[in-house]
Amino acid sequence: MVQGIIGSELAKLIKSAKVPDKDYLIVDVRDEDWKGGNIKGSRNHPSQRFLLEVDDLVERTKDVPIMIFHCALSQERGPKAARIYEETRNTLHGKNHTVYVLQGGFVQFGQSYFKDDPELVENWREVIW
Repeated sequence: MVQGIIGSELAKLIKSAKVPDKDYLIVDVRDEDWKGGNIKGSRNHPSQRFLLEVDDLVERTKDVPIMIFHCALSQERGPKAARIYEETRNTLHGKNHTVYVLQGGFVQFGQSYFKDDPELVENWREVIW
């Protein structure tokens, strides 16, 4: 079951001793709006191509225990991708993982919390937001 994670919890995870791509992975499913900045270490898998790429993503992340998905607001694209990913991974590899959706998406994470923290956000472009 997909769960929610708030920005401050994600920030703690990123700043912890956990290793990106091994202990957790942040998947950003924004499309063209990805160009305005991103959560440091996140991987962009645009929603427009997500269904075509989900099997490959599942195979590459089958040993990653924590997956976090988001889009700009995490109201449509992020939650949908998280559900598709979780269903696919459960079918192919069982339930040895946790899938989260970042509440408030990148907009809230970047603007409200951490846009000025280079450990958390990179490539921030104020003009876009």
